[in-house]
Amino acid sequence: MPAPKKEAPYKIYLKQIEALSKVANLITSGLYLDELLRLIVNVTAQTMNSKICSLMLVDPDKKELVVRATQSISEAYNKKPNIKLGEGIAGQVAQENKPIYVLDVKEDKRYLNQDIARKEKLYSLASVPLSVKGRVIGVLNCYTSQKHKFSKPELEVLTALANQAAVAIENAELDLRARSAEEALTTRKLVERAKDILAQEVNVLPSEAYRLIQKQSMDSRKSMREVAEAIILASDIKIKK
Repeated sequence: MPAPKKEAPYKIYLKQIEALSKVANLITSGLYLDELLRLIVNVTAQTMNSKICSLMLVDPDKKELVVRATQSISEAYNKKPNIKLGEGIAGQVAQENKPIYVLDVKEDKRYLNQDIARKEKLYSLASVPLSVKGRVIGVLNCYTSQKHKFSKPELEVLTALANQAAVAIENAELDLRARSAEEALTTRKLVERAKDILAQEVNVLPSEAYRLIQKQSMDSRKSMREVAEAIILASDIKIKK
């Protein structure tokens, strides 16, 4: 049986440029974080011909790397434990903000999940940091299904993908925090309005009205915002009548 034909260099180059363009477009995409992470690993896996591509983000409180996205269907890999910063290959990449390339993870003592590597028949690994302005926010990992010496152009493309992905992730997290702050402000305004309405209707102090809203929220297992919106809606209906 003849060996599969290798892609022409210009086709590989075009594929890499297309991947970089896709990830660059994610920077201002406005996607939610989980969806963004899935797109990044899928694009990277296709570009690098990876058996498994995973994206780990730093949990700053626990000082751990957590797998947040992968295109792998391996339950064992997807459920592997978090990695402490400085431990294992990915932990070392995150702590030192430097990429690491391994020809065979099953023969490298730094690799922590040897059982998973053997079960999934993982060989070479390229692990690069996701950093924004020198601050590491995660690690991007690409595994191959056979021994593979990553070429300089491959590593340059992977590094470029990681850099653009890091900016896209940072933007998504900033956007999420902004949305959360805006939602919190809106909720506070609604609760304040509902509190004043309730205080007038049942002739109690505003502080007591606030406690009544809290109690209703707990009893009905609804958010304070939902209870406040119901009070405001009921008041508006009364006024219209």
